[in-house]
Amino acid sequence: MTSRTRKAVLTGSILAAVAIIAGGAIWSGAYNVAADDPHSRPVYSLLELARDRSIQTRAGKLQVPVGLGSDDQIRQGAGNYDAMCAACHLAPGVSQTELSRGLYPAPPDLTEATVDQAAAFWVIKHGIKASGMPAWGLSMDDEYIWNMAAFLQKLPDLDATGYRALVDSSDGHSHGGGETMDDHHDVVHPTPAPVEVPASEPVDPATPPDDHSNHDHQH
Repeated sequence: MTSRTRKAVLTGSILAAVAIIAGGAIWSGAYNVAADDPHSRPVYSLLELARDRSIQTRAGKLQVPVGLGSDDQIRQGAGNYDAMCAACHLAPGVSQTELSRGLYPAPPDLTEATVDQAAAFWVIKHGIKASGMPAWGLSMDDEYIWNMAAFLQKLPDLDATGYRALVDSSDGHSHGGGETMDDHHDVVHPTPAPVEVPASEPVDPATPPDDHSNHDHQH
């Protein structure tokens, strides 16, 4: 057996042993998948690398629309961001929400850093497995996703007042169909119908009041 063959056999044996150990640990349930129990550093680094390389590889093939970033596109993207993203990725002046606190890995705070437009488009459209990031492309056309990517370029420059003014000037949660009517722009609370209360019957002063003391009360 040559030296190269021995090394190949040894490498194969080590990999097989690692696979058996990992498989046993997974099958036993020893690995805790709870969101409040962080990954070990090696596992987190591996997942982070896989995520980043996957996004870079696929986003690198996209062509950003010419002229993306008009005021109308940014305004339209702001309304959808506020309705669909701010609860996790935050808004200016908001440091934490119940969702952002409870998700793991923690969603990036998009008010702090500008993200690449093509990468933002790809992530918004396709989502990320086991992260809490939905694939919004199942309910949104590309045009609206690009508008959100355009808005994300503006977001880090906004303060709380500027952000709210931009959102309020938008159409709110609106991307051409498929929206869930759950934000304050869309919910309509009907006025309850008036209830007619019958007038009390006149009391005959000659009739003594009913004595309830002898009535049986059953519950």
